[in-house]
Amino acid sequence: MHQFIDGEWVTEYEATNEEGAFERQVTTFRDRAAPETGRYHLYVSYACPWAHRTLITRKLLGLEDVVSVDVVDPFRAEDGWQFTPEREGCTTDTVNGFDYLREAYVEADPNYTGRVTVPVLWDTEEETIVNNESREIMRNLTTGFAELGNGIDLAPEPLRGDIDDALDRIYEPINNGVYRTGFADTQSAYDEAVTELFEELEYWDSVLADQRYLVGDRLTEADIAMYTTLVRFDEVYHTHFMCNHKLIREYDTLWPYLRDLYTTPGFGETTEMDHIKEHYYTTHPDVSPKRIVPAGPDPEFEAPHDREELPGEPPAR
Repeated sequence: MHQFIDGEWVTEYEATNEEGAFERQVTTFRDRAAPETGRYHLYVSYACPWAHRTLITRKLLGLEDVVSVDVVDPFRAEDGWQFTPEREGCTTDTVNGFDYLREAYVEADPNYTGRVTVPVLWDTEEETIVNNESREIMRNLTTGFAELGNGIDLAPEPLRGDIDDALDRIYEPINNGVYRTGFADTQSAYDEAVTELFEELEYWDSVLADQRYLVGDRLTEADIAMYTTLVRFDEVYHTHFMCNHKLIREYDTLWPYLRDLYTTPGFGETTEMDHIKEHYYTTHPDVSPKRIVPAGPDPEFEAPHDREELPGEPPAR
């Protein structure tokens, strides 16, 4: 992995602790954006589940004409995320003209220390990074930009405590759990992470048997956060990250729940599986040294499901 140390680009650093367990760095830029059309810009990768959260949120809220987007190459080499407009689905940096996303980080902080991650919410007026924490960007768009969108609320005030509880609960064992499993350097670290991952998947498989969404009958930010992990699971995490105890397609409830979300406007249309698979299988040589992208398994995400029989329905657009 690669990062900055005091503004200097370093191509190798240790991402696991002494016990061999993966430790995710804390994001650095944590400000809120004031709602204003045309001022803010998202840098994303279709491959990244954290960036994908913000793309879905932007789409569901009808903010496409409010917050602009650029997309980096799914392959991340030693210089980090790159803008390669000649590749399908990728763009130039239309705001700053940078060749690499890391240039935005040192533009915002010349002495920056940390990884260069997506998503990045960029302020074109102040010419700096506002926020690079996906959960906070989701909430900022949902609450701060409400009057500029289509009126959909993904975090209603009466449910916000329950939504935050769900987001907290799924983060470490599931959202980050697949990484803790895949990047573990010792058997004990792997065993702990993979056990917690599948215990939590079983828990939510049970919960979702009686309710359509993670927080009852309302689609919320929590479902977005769960979706971006689940949709990558069978194609990537099961094999590449050795999360192979069970496929999502083998769960009685999680599999139709995933199909329900995929076919909800805003979810499937922002899911670029070619980018997802290329990124994971070619960017982590320590995990997949041959960098061969597998052909399958091509889950039938659009297959019919019976989730509409439960209370609740997707938000009207």
